[in-house]
Amino acid sequence: MVKIAPSILSADFSNLETEIRRLEQAGADMIHLDVMDGHFVPNLTFGAPLVKSLRPHTGLPFDTHLMVDNPDMMIPWFAEAGSDIITIHAEAATHLDRTLDMIRSLGCQAGVSLTPSTPESVLEYVWDKIDLVLVMTVNPGFGGQTFIASQLEKIARIKSCCEGREIMIEADGGINPHTAAQCIAAGADILVAGTAVFADGDYAGNIEALR
Repeated sequence: MVKIAPSILSADFSNLETEIRRLEQAGADMIHLDVMDGHFVPNLTFGAPLVKSLRPHTGLPFDTHLMVDNPDMMIPWFAEAGSDIITIHAEAATHLDRTLDMIRSLGCQAGVSLTPSTPESVLEYVWDKIDLVLVMTVNPGFGGQTFIASQLEKIARIKSCCEGREIMIEADGGINPHTAAQCIAAGADILVAGTAVFADGDYAGNIEALR
């Protein structure tokens, strides 16, 4: 069954502990943490101290997505803070092979994210070091964007490349019940959703609708 990873960027930041607990009770499979540095993407979100402060309040995996210019510097911070999966952007990694080794050496699963314009061919020589591929179905940096349908073909191609490998495929951006069905049909294993989960307060109903 597809896994749902609510993005806490859409949560109530004045009461994140309660929000995390509500998501767990509602059936979320993991918590998606969008880290933005104001350079790789225009927005600035939060750092490792927030992740560390949330870690005691849930047993759900922390799926940390680093949208940052210098992932190698930040990876140890988020590993120490309690991240289970650390995903970096292929576009931001100067030495992708080395960076994936670093993530795994710190006891985390290693993910690579691709923006809409980046082909999956950049992963050709590192498939054996990847646990997750995050396909951005919008351009990174802002919530509430329109789903980019061309990324469905990319998800399907990645699914084919992952044949025989234990690699998860994650779709992130513009996910709602309609686009969720399309992503699942193309081969996505995990769906990241913000607005679609938090919009009306019915977290359990919204998560079930995405499945």
